[in-house]
Amino acid sequence: MPEYHDAPLPTPDIDDTPAASRSDRLWQLDGWTARVIKNEDDDGWAVEMLKDGEAEPALVGPWTMGRDKKNPKPLDQAAFNTLVKSATEVLQRHAQQAHALLHRSLTVFALDAQWEVRLDITPDEYEPFATLSAFDQAGNEVAQVRVSPGFRLNTTSASAWILGGFARPGGEESFDH
Repeated sequence: MPEYHDAPLPTPDIDDTPAASRSDRLWQLDGWTARVIKNEDDDGWAVEMLKDGEAEPALVGPWTMGRDKKNPKPLDQAAFNTLVKSATEVLQRHAQQAHALLHRSLTVFALDAQWEVRLDITPDEYEPFATLSAFDQAGNEVAQVRVSPGFRLNTTSASAWILGGFARPGGEESFDH
């Protein structure tokens, strides 16, 4: 009589990621949703790209009409890939712009030395503030003061701060690091 051994049962692959959804007007894949919508401004169509977890679309743009000139052209893999690339670039530009608004840096020459002066704004709903910092030629932080988030950093204000012994602009003493 033959022997029977219990062979392990194959286990299905468990994937935590949601299944991709693909239809003519809606694609959900890799953290992005592309949705073809009626253009409110005219008779045409638009496409919006929404990153998972975000409330607002990263990109909204015109969408091509189909051959019947009434319905939109269906989404496909190539179009989806292009839309993801474009939306990602838009988000990167927004992040760069936000960073540039909150963090400024310039180099000045004062007291026979070169200084890097940085202004870092900390946005806060109730008490926003900014930090003004000076770094010597070796990159060591020499001084730091808290200033108004509306402080205007330019060559003149940075030089005056250094020449004034790093005193807080508008009064009060600085603290050194």
